Amino acid sequence: MSEGKNLVGVDIGSSAIKVCQVKESRKGYGLVRVGYAPLPAQTIVDGHVMNAQAVVDALGKAFQEAKIRQKEVALSISGQAVIIRKITVPLMTAAELDEQIQWEAEQHIPFDIKDVHVDYEVLRRRPEAGQMDLLLVAAKRDEINDYTQIAKNAKLKPMVVDIDAFTVQNLFEVSRGIPPDQTFAIINVGASLASINIISRGVSAFTRDIGNGGNYITEQVQRRLGVSFEQAEELKCASVTAGPGGVPGQVLETIEQVCDSIAGEIQRSLDFFLATSGEGEMHRIFLTGGSSSLPALAAAVGRRSRVAVELIQPLERIAVEAKEVNTELLRLRAAQFCVALGLALRKEREKRL
Repeated sequence: MSEGKNLVGVDIGSSAIKVCQVKESRKGYGLVRVGYAPLPAQTIVDGHVMNAQAVVDALGKAFQEAKIRQKEVALSISGQAVIIRKITVPLMTAAELDEQIQWEAEQHIPFDIKDVHVDYEVLRRRPEAGQMDLLLVAAKRDEINDYTQIAKNAKLKPMVVDIDAFTVQNLFEVSRGIPPDQTFAIINVGASLASINIISRGVSAFTRDIGNGGNYITEQVQRRLGVSFEQAEELKCASVTAGPGGVPGQVLETIEQVCDSIAGEIQRSLDFFLATSGEGEMHRIFLTGGSSSLPALAAAVGRRSRVAVELIQPLERIAVEAKEVNTELLRLRAAQFCVALGLALRKEREKRL
């Protein structure tokens, strides 16, 4: 049975709404619509929607300006509302697992099981040991309900709610494929979070969200120079586009210091994984997301981890196929669209996590 058409990917980020519509053909995927709408400050704080109407208005603006008529969408959530665990359970049939999963979740999820929606994916069956490895995901029902209700208020039809880290992994798989014999990290650095997803032996083995991203860097520039948040954001962005001498030295110094701090948090997560997983080494680190364009961040992550760091662009294997696509928007903000593009790869009638 066909899985139907691709959904519109809607990334409700802490600083902006990003939307993408793709079309799949024999040649691969093509981008046919893209939209962007900034959100007022404090609209979303720590993943919680504080101003629902502002999000509804921004969704309407993004869809209208992108000329997207399709209403079926895929959304995603991240942060403290989501718990992801890799667990091992006795080998059992799919029917038995469906019956047991709630009990298994209670043993591993630090939330009341009544307050979360639980899903899972079988990563590996090991008949010789009588065991199977699962990726267990629990997301707070209130958070899911908030996001889906916002979409409905914007006259959209939410069909899928995914996890940010997994949407980026889906996009990475389309662009690069998943090497079955390597351990590597995909780190999506957005405005408020850095999402770490470590892939080992072809499957996701460890995920963690770090509560600092591009906004934290901007706030420190703001504090150091005594300017507004908007001015600090402009200076931060200019540090990438203006070249040497284009911004005050204090800006570059502050960016380097904060990027080193974020890289330190990332490194602690990588060290924890290596110490607890039995994996011998990290082969490569891939950076994406809006803040990945800061050269100081990639340099700091590489310096601390002593692992090769590579930037990945969301449109590496997705062609721009329609004249309606705002190419100037993509030129300025392509790295911010990884989650929205990953969501746009989802389809109406999928039977997977």
